[in-house]
Amino acid sequence: MFTPQPTDDGSYTFYSEEFDELFHSHSGAKQEAQYKFIEPCQLKEKAKNQDNIKILDICYGLGYNTAAALDNIWTINPNIKIELLALENDINVCLEAINTKLLNDFSETTINYLKILSTIYKVQDKNLNAQLLLGDARQTIQTVIQNEFKADAIFLDPFSPPKCPQLWTVNFLKFVSQCLNKNGYLATYSCAASVRTSLQLAGLKIGATRSIGRRSPGTIANWNGENLPPLSQQEREHLQTRASIPYRDPNLTDMADRIRERRQKEQQTSSLEPSSQWKKRWFHSQTT
Repeated sequence: MFTPQPTDDGSYTFYSEEFDELFHSHSGAKQEAQYKFIEPCQLKEKAKNQDNIKILDICYGLGYNTAAALDNIWTINPNIKIELLALENDINVCLEAINTKLLNDFSETTINYLKILSTIYKVQDKNLNAQLLLGDARQTIQTVIQNEFKADAIFLDPFSPPKCPQLWTVNFLKFVSQCLNKNGYLATYSCAASVRTSLQLAGLKIGATRSIGRRSPGTIANWNGENLPPLSQQEREHLQTRASIPYRDPNLTDMADRIRERRQKEQQTSSLEPSSQWKKRWFHSQTT
């Protein structure tokens, strides 16, 4: 059972007992979808110039990111065709978001599509071809690759790396990157050095998105490095510390504890600067 939690922009989210985290930041579930995912992926611009947009929503959850994408795209271009693949492990989250009317701020068309998607896991219509793939995303991402699905936008939205490391490993993100087309964008709320390093190891170029609600910015990535807001010097230096050591899951089957333990051992033997020294240096520079 999920209890709606109010956020500062008037929208609601859920709290996960399993991960001991809210599904969204306190600043606002709808706001986070807009400013951490929709705008960085430049979906409005793509809607003006394309007749088809493909989206991969990793950790679909309550459906906010998908709902915001559909509304934004169809506001710009009502006739555009959207292809969506959404990965989710817990269908109860999707259904409860519909049942408690958490998505009622979105258009009636979008809400109806999400109801169908959460019920029969597939939508086939003139303007939308969508499928909800249930299960561990480490396995369902293989289906995305087998379908040769190349997304214009990838929303990477698991729980935080310390809580859910299995969906932030360099091994998983290398598979995710295979699903991004040559002109597409991958967006995530996380600015963790381990995540950014993993995206780079997957071959992507990275930039920072603006901070919304959380004190830290998010991350935007693509293949060519064009139109990416640059990282600050502080962020670049963070990538040279032990915090940048990625999570690893060689067979994409390990439990979270095993993945965390593996990274901790690698950090302990690393010659990189401890992140505590980096924090102390930058805290000192900002207070003098």
